[in-house]
Parts: sequence; C-alpha cells; structure tokens
Amino acid sequence: MKKHIADFTVVDKKNHGQHYFILRLQSSEPLPEILPGQFVEVEVPDNKEVFLRRPISIHDVDYNDRTISLLVQIVGKGTATLSKLDTGRMLNLVFPLGNGFSLLGDKPLLVGGGAGLAPLLYTARKYSEKGIRPTVLLGGRTAELIPVKDEFKAYGEVFFATEDGSLGEKGLVTQHPAFGLSYDHIIICGPTPMMKAVARHALQNGINCEVSLENTMACGVGACLCCVTKTDHGHRCVCKDGPVFNVKDMKEWAES
Repeated sequence: MKKHIADFTVVDKKNHGQHYFILRLQSSEPLPEILPGQFVEVEVPDNKEVFLRRPISIHDVDYNDRTISLLVQIVGKGTATLSKLDTGRMLNLVFPLGNGFSLLGDKPLLVGGGAGLAPLLYTARKYSEKGIRPTVLLGGRTAELIPVKDEFKAYGEVFFATEDGSLGEKGLVTQHPAFGLSYDHIIICGPTPMMKAVARHALQNGINCEVSLENTMACGVGACLCCVTKTDHGHRCVCKDGPVFNVKDMKEWAES
C-alpha cells in the first residue's frame, strides 16, 4: 500500500484514566484506504529530547469526518508530550504502515490487553460492516488498565477479565468462560505472555489465528532493522512484514 506523509489537526483529546488517552486527528484531504491492524508514525512536537517518531496503532477511522483516532499509553517522554497537546495543534503522520488483519471467519474472537486493544476497535467495526459481530475479550490487571470499554459494544459481544476481579471475570483472559467457546478465527494484541498463551491455544486446536506484535519500531519502513523478530521463515521486520503475523508462521515464538 502507498504510504503518505501529512499534517493532521488535533480535534479532540480524551483522557482514559491516568495511563491512556485518545487523540482524534483530522486530515484536510480524504483519507486513503486504511486496514485494521495498521499503524502510524507520529512526529512528536515541542520536545527536543525526542528525535524519533513514535509508532502508534490506529484505533479507529472515520472516512466521512476524515479522522484517525489513536489510543495512546503514556510510557515515556514522547507519549507524555503527546498527552499534553491541545486541540488545534498540528501533528505530522506517516501512514498507513504495516499490514493488517485478514478479517477471516464467521465466528471471530478478538482478544486484547492494555494498550493492545487499540487496533481492535477498528477491527470490530470492519467485521460489523461485513455483517459479523465478533466476540471481544478484553483483559488487564485492573479495570483502570482497560481504557476503552463501551465503544466495542456497538460492534460485538464484549467480555472482560481482570486479575483483581474489578471488572468482569476474575483471572486471565484465557480463563474466561468465553475464551473456551467455538471460534474459527482469533485476533490477538497485547502483552507478550497473553499473546503467546492465546496463540498456543489456537495452534493446539487448529484455529486460524493472527497476532499483532508490539516490537520497538523506529523507522516504520524496515530500514533500521531494530524491530526484527524471528519467524519460522527467518527474521522479519515487524514494521514492514508485520505487525500482523499468522501464528502458523510463529510456532517457535508461541512455544517459547
């Protein structure tokens, strides 16, 4: 897919607890096709200590409003700077980057944890546009660490699992009753231990499954090689060859 570099205007910012926020960014031009699971590289303004762009998953897209929404977790100087932006500010994006989820199956399960749920909202929306309501299973240590909850209900059946029992079932997503139901396609994004556990389940049960990796990505186009990951077919750049991989090509990763 063709990559674009463009300035976007911050038209809305909403904090979700102490750790997350959502930026809604508007383009002056019509948006190109964007696949669920793709990401952007954001240039961080007003901070001379931040030299590299920040890779952020695309949370949602509205072609009518020409807007892209980004769900961001505050983890360092770059994301902290983005969290303080006011509406009306301009942000430069390189987009859309990477590949996307395939949206296979008639009974899909979307599993997300923490900031890993970011690409799943647009994924659920695209399934809904196909006439399919996916099952969405979101997990975290506490309810506060599941930043987006009600938005998913417009597109599918939503379940929650928290380790402290503050929201939904107490325990891990793999212990939730909904996880054991019958599915023909699973999509995962979140903490690595969670993704590997779900991937192993999919491989053991013959379920087609895609995982979105969250390796550190500096350039976004496969030039710097800092995001390389090992697959069953050799080393691949997560930013260019991913971030979405089929777990059939990641068996060694899933079993490690």
